[in-house]
Amino acid sequence: MTALHTLLHNKNISFEMIAHPQPIRSAQDGADYFGIEIGQTAPTLVLETDRGYISAILSGDRGRLDFQKIAAILGCREVKLASPQKVEEITGFRIGTVPLVGLFLPCLFDRSLFRYPEVYGGTGETHSTLKISPVDVEAVNQVLAYLEYP
Repeated sequence: MTALHTLLHNKNISFEMIAHPQPIRSAQDGADYFGIEIGQTAPTLVLETDRGYISAILSGDRGRLDFQKIAAILGCREVKLASPQKVEEITGFRIGTVPLVGLFLPCLFDRSLFRYPEVYGGTGETHSTLKISPVDVEAVNQVLAYLEYP
């Protein structure tokens, strides 16, 4: 059992790990593969701020991020995407596989994910995807701020 399974089982959270033969590289690939709306995909990004690193769990249909707006929401001066090397150093996972839960980083959470009963996101492995309620994703992360609907 992976650390992700253990965390979710210990918190009594309902979820499904879905194995797939090839890596899913984008929100559109995930939507096509699972037959879901692109907004149900929930990539986890790692942001670098002048106050440290945070995870950002976003709806796949959000589009480009407004880093100035995010900085204002977080109360910091500067926000940018962490480099692939930093993401792996900070999380232990490569970009594209960063899990939705279990990072133990403060989190920026996209409220538009609540439009769906389940969302699909990373597990830390290239050939599996986590299907889980956005309410549960919110509950097991250290949410410090929210992005509102676009």
